[in-house]
Amino acid sequence: MATTTVRRRRAALAAGLATLTMVLGFAAGPAEAVAKINYYVALGDSYAAGQGAGPYLDGCFRSENAYSELADELKSVKFASNAACSGKTTQDVVNSQLGQLNRKTGLVTITAGGNNLGFGNLVSYCGAVAFGSTAAGPACQAASAYAEAQLTSGQLYADVLSMIQSVHAAAPNARIVVTGYPYLFDPIAGGRTDALAVFTYQATELANNLDGTIAAAATTAAIGGGINVDYVDVRKAFAGHGVLTPDPWINLGSPVLSDNFHPNAKGYQAYFTALSAAGAYTP
Repeated sequence: MATTTVRRRRAALAAGLATLTMVLGFAAGPAEAVAKINYYVALGDSYAAGQGAGPYLDGCFRSENAYSELADELKSVKFASNAACSGKTTQDVVNSQLGQLNRKTGLVTITAGGNNLGFGNLVSYCGAVAFGSTAAGPACQAASAYAEAQLTSGQLYADVLSMIQSVHAAAPNARIVVTGYPYLFDPIAGGRTDALAVFTYQATELANNLDGTIAAAATTAAIGGGINVDYVDVRKAFAGHGVLTPDPWINLGSPVLSDNFHPNAKGYQAYFTALSAAGAYTP
């Protein structure tokens, strides 16, 4: 019994000393500063604005669920603004969104390039064909031809590169992180000929070419231009959650028609997770 009492006293003494040490340590030493990324600004199109996830803050379809707004919850990030706006091209980013940037800006994320290919027309007309509308066939073909020309001619590559260079000029001390786009439909095995399968093949190829072009432009800016820029691929982050899956992270059938083929709140969480895993929000 005496041994047990001694052990209890020793344990109590040790706990008391530990508490005293912690109190004295906190009282005597200065509070440790938390490293922060100062002045984070998000730029881009609807996928950067947060369209598809609502609720919306303005006519640009900026959402409280946008990946940049999720980053605002981190202690490591001092969020400045989400300047992204639905429907914008890379040229629009340069012309209307760079006013948010300056030499103090520490991080810029960008999702842009899809509208350079006519994203809205592609999903509207070709999506209609996929779900049985033959009347939209000619418009779908025209939209597809336009997107293909932007890719094969090198125009999209030049536009994305120019955007990155312009962002760097406006925020020379910032790290720039450019994201890609997810697959709208999960990729499927080849060999099918039904309209929905054909559209899925086209959408998959388009996403691969779009993301590949954005990544190539970022690589050129980094290696050839010495710009602090990285590319983050989000396709794997959305795997298994495309349109028509049991748990889709891409909208379809939304009462707000323009929300269709945009990520929902879970989708923007996937964007945030991919950016975090790539170290975008690490000081």
